[in-house]
Amino acid sequence: MSTAPTGNARRMIAVALLVPVIAALALWAFAWPAARTAPRDLPLGVAGPAAATAQVEKQLTQHEGAFELHHYKDEAAARDAIEDRTVYGAVVVTADGPRLLTASAASPVVAQLLQQAVAEQAAADGAQVRTVDVVAAPAADPRGAALNASVLPLALAGMAAGAVVTFSGLRGTRAVLVLVGASALVGVAAAGVADSWLGVITGGWWAQAGVFGLSALAVSGAVAGLAALLGTAGVGIVAGVIMLFGNPWSGAASAPQMLPEPAGAIGQWLPPGASATLTRSVAYFDGAAATGPALTLAWWAALGLGAVLLGSALKDRRKNAEPRVTERELARVG
Repeated sequence: MSTAPTGNARRMIAVALLVPVIAALALWAFAWPAARTAPRDLPLGVAGPAAATAQVEKQLTQHEGAFELHHYKDEAAARDAIEDRTVYGAVVVTADGPRLLTASAASPVVAQLLQQAVAEQAAADGAQVRTVDVVAAPAADPRGAALNASVLPLALAGMAAGAVVTFSGLRGTRAVLVLVGASALVGVAAAGVADSWLGVITGGWWAQAGVFGLSALAVSGAVAGLAALLGTAGVGIVAGVIMLFGNPWSGAASAPQMLPEPAGAIGQWLPPGASATLTRSVAYFDGAAATGPALTLAWWAALGLGAVLLGSALKDRRKNAEPRVTERELARVG
């Protein structure tokens, strides 16, 4: 009796059940952070004498868990902290009333949130808040939409490069050279579009090209590296992680501290989140706080390329071992 119909039925049932599970997982990964967007330990500065800022700090702490307050002696110190990306903004207490310092380049969403929160508190006290944008987003991209939109294409370019290298049969040093070369060209092309054409990037052209290229290499290296170790299934695994978690948890649309935990932290460990953070640092803050995300991308790239070389070496070892095993077996038979 043939078991083929039974096997086909099982596969059909498995596929029918798997598709809605994947759809539910994707909806959760994308919708959960969006539905729970709110400040969580968002770094915010308070500047001025301790006696003068006590009331402001008390009001801000009423938003339980929303802000991580940093105290600065004056406005100049608060501005330096914003430019160093230590805080997203600062409330400066002056004799003329509170002044809010923001950095829309760090996150237009956070800048708007701070304006609303501080303005509401000031209105309750009968005061008005003056807002100063210390590091403004570029005029060509005031809402950060272009930067947010760049995260997915860079990830897709990296996945495509890694998949092409894998399915074309390139291995070892040749695969590494192709991945590095393709990522460098992606970086140049991306900088040409974002800077030279659209004007949404204001940092150094070659520095930004390097960031884009490293972002693509982190993904392409991971795809090709895992595929070299696990086979073509590695392409799907990395692509699934990047698409389901890396993209929606990147914090590019708002900020990592605006996402529910652990999505905010995990997103910064994945290439899309590290890429978005590094892009902001290099493009708008002269490289401030760039070390962490740069190291994250470098580790992804290094481990991925190392896996490519390791996978090639393991395959060569297996191929070299097979003839020797066969010869020994033949000698025993003889």
